Amino acid sequence: MNQASGPRAHALLLTVVLLAGALAPAAAATESPRGGRRTGSAWLPYWGDIDAAYRDALRHADQLHTVSPFWYEASSDTTVTGHEGAGRRSIIDGLHDAGIDVVPTVTETLGAEKMADLMDDPQRRQEHVETLLELVASRAYDGIDLDYEAMAVTGDRAARERVRTGYNALVKELCARLHARRKQCVVTVPARVRGSGEAFDYERLGRLADRVRIMGYDLHWSGGEAGPLSAKDWYEEFLRYATDTIPRNKIEVAFPAYGWDWVQGVKGHAAHLTWKEAEALREREDADYLFDRESGTPHFTYRKDGEEHEVWYQDARGVRDQLPLLREYGVRGTGLWALGFEDPEVWAALRGE
Repeated sequence: MNQASGPRAHALLLTVVLLAGALAPAAAATESPRGGRRTGSAWLPYWGDIDAAYRDALRHADQLHTVSPFWYEASSDTTVTGHEGAGRRSIIDGLHDAGIDVVPTVTETLGAEKMADLMDDPQRRQEHVETLLELVASRAYDGIDLDYEAMAVTGDRAARERVRTGYNALVKELCARLHARRKQCVVTVPARVRGSGEAFDYERLGRLADRVRIMGYDLHWSGGEAGPLSAKDWYEEFLRYATDTIPRNKIEVAFPAYGWDWVQGVKGHAAHLTWKEAEALREREDADYLFDRESGTPHFTYRKDGEEHEVWYQDARGVRDQLPLLREYGVRGTGLWALGFEDPEVWAALRGE
C-alpha cells in the first residue's frame, strides 16, 4: 500500500505476546472466509477518521468478506510496531459480528538489502515468522496480510533477486504455520507489468498464499509525472500475466479511491487526495469534470497561487469502465484502497450496477 497516502506518525510499540482473554474461537477454514460468497475486501486506514471508515465497512458488509486494518509495521526480525489504535477489539468484534473476516496488514521498513539478509538467514527468518504468528494470536484475527513493499524498491538486480527468493521462503514458512492454525495467509503485491513488481514471484506466491491482492493503482504516483492512477490497457497487461501464473480464484484486484494533485511541470511531490477531497476541491475551484476514456479515470485542472495544478483520481464511473476487464479474465475478487476515501457509488459499481 502506498505509504505516502497517510501519516506514519503516532506509532506505538506492540509487544507481541498473548494477552489474557484476547483469543477467540478458531477462524473459518482458510479457503472459505467468513463472508462466504462476498467478493470484496478493503483496507481500513489507521489515520484520519478510523470510526467513519469502520462504519463504512459495516454499511457495505454484504459485499465484504475481509477488512484489513492497516495497523502494523515490521522494523526488525522481532519488532512489530502498532500504529495508533491498533488492535481495537471493538472494531474487530464489530466486523466479526457483521460476518467480515479481520486480516490485519503488516508493512515493513527495512528495504531491500536488510530484508534480503533477514530472509536469507533461516534462524532470523524463523524468528520473524514467530513474531508475525504471535501478532495474529494477540487478537481474534483471522490471518495476516503481508504488504512488504519497501524491500522491492531497488534498482539492483542482484538485490531484487535475493528479495524474490527470500520472500518465497518467508511466505512458504508463514503460510504453512498459519494454515496449521486455520488462519489465512494473504499477500499484497504491486502490479507485475512494465518492469515493476519483479521482486515478487507471482507463480510461487500464488501457490502458497490463500489470496494475492494486486494493487491496481499508482500507474502514475506522487513521485512521478502527472497522469492516471490506473488505466484499462495497464489493467489488461497485468491481468494477462497474473491469470497465467496465479489461480484466478485467489486473485483480488484493488481499485483506488483516491488521487494525486500535481503542480503542472513539476515532477514528484504530488499531494494525496481522497475521492471526497478531490471532488470537494473540484467544486470549490469550479473546475470542469473531465473523463479520460482511454484510461477510464476522471481528472481536472485548476490554478492556485499562480501555478497550474493537475488532479487525477478515481470514482464510480471509472470503476464501471475498468471492472469489465477483470470479468474478461475471470477474476471476481476486488479490493478497495481505502475505506472512507471512496465515491459512495463505487459500491454499486462493484456490484455491477
